[in-house]
Amino acid sequence: MRPILLLLCAFTSLHAGDWPQFLGPARNCTAADEAVITGATEPEILWSRKLGTGHAGPVVVKDRVIVFHRQDSEMVTEALSAADGKPIWKQTYPANYRDSFGFDNGPRAVPCVAENTIITHGPEGIVQALDFETGALRWSYDTAAELDSPQGYFGRACSPLVTEGKVLLNVGGRNSKGGAGIIALDLATGKLLWQATDDEASYSSPILIPEDRSVAAFFTRRGVIVTEVNDGKVPRNDFFRAEIDASVNAAAPVPCGDGKLLFSAAYDVGTGLWQWNKAERQLTNLWKKNDVLDCHYTTPVYHDGHVYGLHGRQESGMTLRCLNVADGTVAWEAPERIQGGTLVLVGDKLLMHAESGELWIFTANPKKFDLVQRSQITRAGHRSHGAFANGVLYARDAEKMVVVKVK
Repeated sequence: MRPILLLLCAFTSLHAGDWPQFLGPARNCTAADEAVITGATEPEILWSRKLGTGHAGPVVVKDRVIVFHRQDSEMVTEALSAADGKPIWKQTYPANYRDSFGFDNGPRAVPCVAENTIITHGPEGIVQALDFETGALRWSYDTAAELDSPQGYFGRACSPLVTEGKVLLNVGGRNSKGGAGIIALDLATGKLLWQATDDEASYSSPILIPEDRSVAAFFTRRGVIVTEVNDGKVPRNDFFRAEIDASVNAAAPVPCGDGKLLFSAAYDVGTGLWQWNKAERQLTNLWKKNDVLDCHYTTPVYHDGHVYGLHGRQESGMTLRCLNVADGTVAWEAPERIQGGTLVLVGDKLLMHAESGELWIFTANPKKFDLVQRSQITRAGHRSHGAFANGVLYARDAEKMVVVKVK
């Protein structure tokens, strides 16, 4: 529990049970100190609310749900009541993003709430800081204009990471000072504090190494990077990506205890495990394997020596797999092939919101696939990450957000 508690110290205004950022309080797809109670009845839908376009999942802090979506020609950040979905405030800016492949034109990145501030990162490259209580704009930074951050295949998708008064992002930019693949902005002012690497942006979002919060881990388009939070120095940069250009790195790094980090991608890349040595400031690869857990975009979840994730490309279908972290061997594979989904660990249960719109609840059991419950909660065809807070799952599809009681 100690690494999780240390990470929560960065969010001094948060309450127990909050889900303040992408992948949860500790950025590891885990709802700490929560539990799921399953029975014969299906999960109860408490309320729902229509939303605009986008793949950005919600965050939950105190008694509010923060959503980031697009309505017509505006990018919209809204604060809603967690109890019933009623609006509290709304902030907008003009939207000019057009997806190169004709897909969804809304935001992809999940907002981050820290120190009474909401940070959003739009697909066009605009980063904004809003007051949590009122929605008032504090500052705005345009990574496309300032750093020539490219749109990429599907727009900017890095969910902001806030630590030590800095906003860390994977933007793939460049300016007169050189590479700005990774940047740190000042949380209070939006000023560019440091920039590092020539790496292109990926669709992955960074995490802090739980055993050493002075270091952030990124999965850029080129591969595995660790950076010093204070000054952006890069102790290690490992190539870990597909040989073909038409490919993506999208899953976030997965903390696996004792300074170990797991990275995974599809397109014949596979999975690798790295070890961070805090004393020596070194990152060492322990193993790399292909075709054991090749994650297209879903971030796997670690629990008791194993990771649970979706193996394979969306186009050909994915399967749930359990992987032994120590040696990279496959413990089990679920029999059904699906189009995708996102995962959250709650107690000893994993919740998967599948692209079919179903909610799967299965036990984090390395010995077998143990499906406990399966029910339809949203329409099919969406892949945003949900939020889990106080026994409630907040999930969205292409049209609305649903709030589901599973405790």
